[in-house]
Amino acid sequence: MNARALRLAPATLPPGALKVREEVRDFLREELDAGTFTPRCDAWLSGFSAEFSRRMGERGWLGMTWPRQYGGGERSGLERFVVVEEVLAAGAPVAAHWIADRQSGPALLRYGTEEQRCQLLPAIARGECFIAIGMSEPDTGSDLASVRTRAVPDGDAWRVTGTKVWTSQAHRSHYMIALCRTSPADEDDRHAGLSQFIVDLHAPGVQINPIRLLDGEHHFNEVVLQDVQVPASMVLGSTGAGWEQVIAELAFERSGPERFLSTFPLLRELVHVATADPDVRFLSALGRLTAQLITLRQLSLRIAAALDRGEAPDVAAALVKDLGTRFENEVIDAVRLAVPVEPSLASAVPLARTFAEAVLHSPGFTLRGGTTEILRGIVARGLGLR
Repeated sequence: MNARALRLAPATLPPGALKVREEVRDFLREELDAGTFTPRCDAWLSGFSAEFSRRMGERGWLGMTWPRQYGGGERSGLERFVVVEEVLAAGAPVAAHWIADRQSGPALLRYGTEEQRCQLLPAIARGECFIAIGMSEPDTGSDLASVRTRAVPDGDAWRVTGTKVWTSQAHRSHYMIALCRTSPADEDDRHAGLSQFIVDLHAPGVQINPIRLLDGEHHFNEVVLQDVQVPASMVLGSTGAGWEQVIAELAFERSGPERFLSTFPLLRELVHVATADPDVRFLSALGRLTAQLITLRQLSLRIAAALDRGEAPDVAAALVKDLGTRFENEVIDAVRLAVPVEPSLASAVPLARTFAEAVLHSPGFTLRGGTTEILRGIVARGLGLR
C-alpha cells in the first residue's frame, strides 16, 4: 500500500491568520446585526448575494493569495482558509463568488494567458465576476472522461456544442469554464483530446435551464450550448491538456472546509439545544460529531498548506470530500434521532429551519465534487489498492 499519497506535513495557522479571523468575525456580526443575511445550511452553493460578495471583495477577502497585479492580496493560503471557515460557519451568502474565488482564479493563474488574467482576475477579486463549472454531463454518470460536448475550430474561434449539468449558479454567472472534446476519443487514452474553454454565458446559442431541488430552490442548472462561438483567446491553457488541468482544479474543489461545514449551522443549533438541556443523547451525538469535525478540519488545513506550497494532493482531497459527505449526513441523522422537531423552511425556530434546509439539500452532497464511489476509487488507486 502506498501510504505516501496521504502523508501530509502538519500545518499550523500563522499569527496573521488570528487577526484575520477576528476581522471576519467582526464583519459577520455587523452584517447579521444589519439583517443582510440569515444563517443557513449549504449557503456556499445556494446563498447568492452579489452585494455580500462585493463587500467581501472590498475588504480584500477574495483572491487573497493572488498577486497584487491581478487584484489579489498576496496573502497565504492558510489566511484564506480562516476566512473560508468563518463565512461557512456563519452560514453567510457566499455562493456568488465561491467557484471563481476557489478554483477558477487559481486555474487562470496557472494556465491562463496574460490577457485572460488581466480581464478576469481583478473583477473576481472585487466580487464582480462570477464563474460556473462546466464539467459534468447528462447520461455519463461520474465518468468525466466520457464528455461529449465538442469544440471544433471555426476560423479564429471555436464552435462549442453540448450540454453541461449541475452547473451551480450558471443562471447568475458571467462565464462557465467548460471541459470539451477537441479531438476524437482515443480508446487507448480516454483522457486525451480534452480542452477547457471560458464560455460567455450571455453569448448567442447558450440556453440555461433550471434543475430544482426538492423544495423548488434553483441553484443547479442544465446549460445547453448550441454552436456557441468562443474566441480562440478564451481557450484556457493548452488545447488537449484539459484533463490534467481539471485534475489539478479538483484538488481545490474537493478539499476545502465547505466539504464538511455545509451543515454547520444545523450543528450549532444542536449545541444550543444541548446547552439548554444537557441530555445524554445530545452530548453523545455532539462528542462523536465534534471528534470527526476536528479530524476533517486538520486534514483540510494540511491540504491547504500543501496547495500553498504548489503541491497537488488529489488523493487526500478526494478523502476529505468522501468523509465530509458522510459527516454532513451524520449531522442530519443526529438531529433526527436526538431532537423531537419537525423540519420546516417556514419555521421561525432556527433548528427547525436549518434542519429542513439540510435535509432538502442532502441528496446533492454526494453529487458535487464527485460521487462517493468515484472518490473511493481515486483513494484506492492512490494507495495502490486497485
